Amino acid sequence: MNDFTKITTRSKGGSQPQDIGLAVAIIGGGPIGLAAAAQLAQRGEPFVLFESGERIASNIREWAHVRVFSPWRYSMDQAAQELLRAGGWQTPDLESLPTGQDLIDQYLEPLANLPELKSRIYLGARVISVGRKGLDKVVTQDRDTLPFVLQVYIGGRIEFFEARAVIDASGTWANPNPIGSGGVPAPGEAEAQERIFYGIPDVLGRHKSRYAGKRTLVVGSGHSAINALLELIELGDENPETEIVWALRKKQMQSVYGGESADSLPARGALGSRIRAMVEADRLKVMSPFHISLISAEGEGLNVAGKLDGCEFTLTGVDEIISNTGSRPDTSISREVRVAFDPVLESVPALAPLIDPNVHSCGTVRPHGEAELRQPEKDYYVVGVKSYGRAPTFLMATGHEQVRSIAAALTGDWEGAARVELSLPESGVCSSDFSVNGSGAACCGAPQVSTSSSSESPDVSCCGSAQPVVLSVGGRSS
Repeated sequence: MNDFTKITTRSKGGSQPQDIGLAVAIIGGGPIGLAAAAQLAQRGEPFVLFESGERIASNIREWAHVRVFSPWRYSMDQAAQELLRAGGWQTPDLESLPTGQDLIDQYLEPLANLPELKSRIYLGARVISVGRKGLDKVVTQDRDTLPFVLQVYIGGRIEFFEARAVIDASGTWANPNPIGSGGVPAPGEAEAQERIFYGIPDVLGRHKSRYAGKRTLVVGSGHSAINALLELIELGDENPETEIVWALRKKQMQSVYGGESADSLPARGALGSRIRAMVEADRLKVMSPFHISLISAEGEGLNVAGKLDGCEFTLTGVDEIISNTGSRPDTSISREVRVAFDPVLESVPALAPLIDPNVHSCGTVRPHGEAELRQPEKDYYVVGVKSYGRAPTFLMATGHEQVRSIAAALTGDWEGAARVELSLPESGVCSSDFSVNGSGAACCGAPQVSTSSSSESPDVSCCGSAQPVVLSVGGRSS
């Protein structure tokens, strides 16, 4: 093995432990994990990377059909580009927008296949836990002098790897938030799993038959939800029986639309403008704020119950649900190391004031590095989208700057670690005061929001015979 100590257990005829120097262990083979590998490789620092999927960037492969709103110039790490160019790689058009598949084919796979990286990447390697050698979390004496030990499930057995530092870039994609509004699965959510898609389905491609001519409920207010909605609307142009219902927990729609034309990333701003136009044209039914408390089966469909603007509400006859309620970090692997997370966002503590959606709505966070990401456990770092916890504002370029700074620190370049080398685009939205026009009383006496009368509302029951609050109603009538 390469440049690290390996201790193998439960193996038959496996390799013997080696002692040829300790490396930096990287958890996760997505854009930020591979950027960390490139930064360390460029500095001549030994590393090993563990990717739980059978191929690199396994999370991105689940949304490979989606075009990102960040152009190539914000989607690639500088050290990675330099290593690739040395091998004859051609730089993509920096102003064009890649799909997830483009990122894999034109950047991530070529990077992972470079000789400097390939031999140090383990695929199908799921990190189960990280700790200090011979110590549990409680013991302090000599802690900083001992190596980390990573327990990894790989090749059908458990193996142990020692490392001098750990960079956790495992992300949050594989740990989606539930549909239930209280942060836990709604009753019936588990039983309805076959009809719930957590993520961004390929509505116009391999998942087309799943949604064509069906009533689909999309839950969520972020860019993933908007992507799914826009594809469903396009599918509806081909299949008029397709019906789309959009459920959001937010009440102020302006915050969902974002900065629009004021956004420095035009494609990100365009998403908000496009979905606003669809809402105003009654191309989908919008229910907001809707908090789901129960999912139940009735006949061939699902009933989704909860509160719409404070009123008891039931949407019936749902064929499919797409859940885009965000994701959260899995912190179980770090239970035996001294790692701190913000109690609200589950982010790295120093980042919480910068990204807390309760405080501000800016989609851009100032560049930061090793100092902000430093943990009580020496040389243990949580980076990438996982460092943001449950906050939704992460950009890949931010992660590239994080690992550049950390790689500098781990190789003794403290001046480089402290230097900021990144300029991020502004979102065009930096206000927490979003208003919705409307007056009068709605169901249960709640303030009324604007309601379109162009079509009938979804099948509901709300406060007896009272009508539910629906921001916009369109598509096939119930």
